[in-house]
Amino acid sequence: MGKTTSSANLGMALAKMGRQVALVDADFGLRNLDLLLGLENRIVYTAVEVLARECRLEQALVKDKRLPNLVLLPAAQNRTKDAVSPDQIKLLVNALAQKYQYVIIDSPAGIEMGFKNAIASAKEALIVTTPEIASVRDADRVVGLLEAQGIKKIHLIINRIKPAMVRANDMMSVQDVQELLAIPLIGVIPDDERVIVSTNRGEPLVLSESPSLAATAFENIARRLEGEAVDFIEVDANNDNIFSRIRRLLWTKII
Repeated sequence: MGKTTSSANLGMALAKMGRQVALVDADFGLRNLDLLLGLENRIVYTAVEVLARECRLEQALVKDKRLPNLVLLPAAQNRTKDAVSPDQIKLLVNALAQKYQYVIIDSPAGIEMGFKNAIASAKEALIVTTPEIASVRDADRVVGLLEAQGIKKIHLIINRIKPAMVRANDMMSVQDVQELLAIPLIGVIPDDERVIVSTNRGEPLVLSESPSLAATAFENIARRLEGEAVDFIEVDANNDNIFSRIRRLLWTKII
C-alpha cells in the first residue's frame, strides 16, 4: 500500500525543510526502509543491539549524507517481530523524541505484534491506502485499532490514484475513500512509475532533480504536517453515487 515509500519520502521532505527527523523501521525480519533510503550498506547496529545494550542508540543511528539532519534506526533482519516488545519500542522512540522534531515509525503490514510495536508510542497516525475496496477495508480496521489504542489524531493518505480510471468509473475516487473511512485527508499521491525507479535506486522521489507530481504530493503532505494550508492535487471524478461505483467494481471483479 506504500507505507514504507511514504515514510521515506515524508522523512526526506521534512528534512529538506530543515527539520530534525528520525525514521524508525519497525518491520523486524523484513526491513526495507534502509533500501528505499539507499542506506543499506551503512548499517552496523540495529534497534535490537541497542535494546540488548550492545551499543548506544547514537551508534545505531544511520545518518544520511545527503541530509545530515535525517537519521534511520534500522530493524534487524535476522529477528522476528516478537524479538522486541511495545514497551521497548516506546523507550527507543521516547529517547529519539528528546532530540528529533519528527520521529516517523514505519509500521509493518498486518495487525499482529509488529503493528502493536509500531503504534505503542505513537501520538498520531497517517493511514496509507490505495483506492481499492480490499485496501480501504483493511484501512478501516486499522483506524478502529488506532482509536482503541487512544490515538485520535489520524489522517489519510490515498496512494496510487489513477485519474483516468476514476473518470471511467473503474477506480474509487478520493471522495469515495474519504466517505468510507471518515478521517481527514492529508494527501493524495498519483500513480507514478518513477516511484519504482526511485525505490530501486535508493533515492526518494523528493530528492530527484527532475520534478514529478508524486514528489510534489509528498512535499505538500510535509507542509501540511507543518501546519501550512496547501491545496490538494485535483483528481477529476464523475458524480456517480459511491455505492453504485463499488457495486460496479465488485461486479467487474466477479466477471
